[in-house]
Amino acid sequence: MSITLAIDTSTSRTSVALISNKSVLWSEYEDGVTAHAEAVPRLVQKALVINDEISQVIVGMGPGPYTGLRAGISFAQAFAWARNIELRGVCSLDAIACTAAEYIAATDARRKEIYWAHYKDGMRVDGPHVNVPTEVRGELFVGEGAHKYGLCSTSTYPDVSIFHLLSAVDQPMYLRRPDAVPTSER
Repeated sequence: MSITLAIDTSTSRTSVALISNKSVLWSEYEDGVTAHAEAVPRLVQKALVINDEISQVIVGMGPGPYTGLRAGISFAQAFAWARNIELRGVCSLDAIACTAAEYIAATDARRKEIYWAHYKDGMRVDGPHVNVPTEVRGELFVGEGAHKYGLCSTSTYPDVSIFHLLSAVDQPMYLRRPDAVPTSER
């Protein structure tokens, strides 16, 4: 039996799930914009009580704020390396579920901006990008960032229980330049 540990820290929510053959064995989350580094090990420990025979780790690679992403990605890398198991990354926006034929998935990028991508028939056709909400055009918005800025009436976060169904990405999706710059560039 193949067991996947799925982790996402791309939003203000830290989510962890255990998946076996397309069935969710366990899933839990904790909310907290700055609590990812503490929440991930706590949630993974709970998951390991359910089943510790993990054969693969899938982690959300963003887009998302640098610190939150690093907490989840670093934990996932260390966990996979320590157990000598496969590690795969996915675009977190791809896991925001919507049954509409066409929509914009968005998460809060802070600084009055959203991370967003455009989807048609369940496939990402544009993005991800980071913009202020007024610069993004679309008929239907879904996601935590869309909710915060009044673009839709529901708040939806990436669903880690479907990470195993998503296409892999190689690198974290940091869409902004770092705030920290070398002294010589100031």
